[in-house]
This record gives sequence, structure tokens and C-alpha cells, in this order.
Amino acid sequence: NPILSAPEMKIAVIDYEAGNVQSVLFALERLGVDATLTHDPSVILAADKVIFPGQGEASSAMRVIRERGLDKLIPTLKQPFLGVCVGMQLLCSHSEENNATCLGVIPQKVVRFTDKTLKVPHVGWNNLKITDFTEGSILTKEMDDRYFYFVHSFYVEMGEYTTATCDYGVEFAACLRKDNFHAAQFHPEKSGDAGEILLRNFLGLK
Repeated sequence: NPILSAPEMKIAVIDYEAGNVQSVLFALERLGVDATLTHDPSVILAADKVIFPGQGEASSAMRVIRERGLDKLIPTLKQPFLGVCVGMQLLCSHSEENNATCLGVIPQKVVRFTDKTLKVPHVGWNNLKITDFTEGSILTKEMDDRYFYFVHSFYVEMGEYTTATCDYGVEFAACLRKDNFHAAQFHPEKSGDAGEILLRNFLGLK
């Protein structure tokens, strides 16, 4: 069912030329939300919610973000913010992917999977262990141990802002939260019913 009063909700999806964001826009459309793909700071600032999706490579993504002045803007945002996949990694302080300095919103490091027995990238369905059910979280008990769709060669190390974990030869941060910034390593827009729950929970934040 569409989200109540969703047509009045202003959702900005940040455009920084990182992969196919169309699946995110389609997932929001299915929930009755008409989102705007934009890199215009005034539109992003005026949005009720901001989504920062992405696929691709960290250093080239950060180059575009800096060219558009988004590296200064994003850390100052106060509305609910959701980073997805590369969007989650770019919220961290540093990525080993081409030695990229990232946005530093969440003081965590992004490192490469190094276990030679694993197929890298980590592609496919894996289950989530939720560690944070506190008020204001976008993670709920119905999502615990459910399977979500991952595609990544780098991962965020565990730390104090980890809100859910996943195991792929090493336990890594599958979700992060710091203040109004929420993030998921997996693709909620490609994760079926479980992913839809996360998007609904995010869109329902005040």
C-alpha cells in the first residue's frame, strides 16, 4: 500500500553519476512517492528526506561530489538521510578503494575483502543480524535475520555506529546510524519485501 500523504513528501535522491539509480526511483514510486533526482543544493536542503544511493568506484564518485559542492553540503543536512551501498561507504571517513578520502560523516573505515577463499565482489542474498532496535532506527524486528541483496567488494568495519551486521567470511557493518544519517550496504530497492520494509521505515521517520 502507498505511504499515507506520500505525495506531499519531498524526497531528494542525490545525483552524483554513480551507477543506476533508476531502481531506487522505481521502488519509491511503488510506495507512492514521487522523488526528485537532483544535485541542486537548494532542492536537497528543502527535501523532507534525502536518499544517497550508488554503485561504482569511491574515488571517482568523490571527485564528482566535490565538483558539485556536495562534500560541504551533505555533512550539514539535518533531515533523515539514507545512504545505500556506495552511498553508505562514502559517508565514512576513508575507503581503501583507490585510497579515497570520503565525507567523514561517520568515522569508520571502508576496507577490501581479503579472504582469497571468497568470491569478490560479494554478490547475492545474505542475512542481517540487527544490533540496534532503539527509537528512531529504520531497523525493526521483522527485518532481523531476513535476507537482503548485496553487491560489493569493500565493506565498512564494525564500530560504534554499526546497527546491523552481516557475515561473509568476516563480520562487517551492514547498516550504520549516526544522528539523522542512516545507511545500508545492501540494496533495499532490490531486496523484495524485506527491503520495502526498510524504505517504508525510513520514509516514516519524523
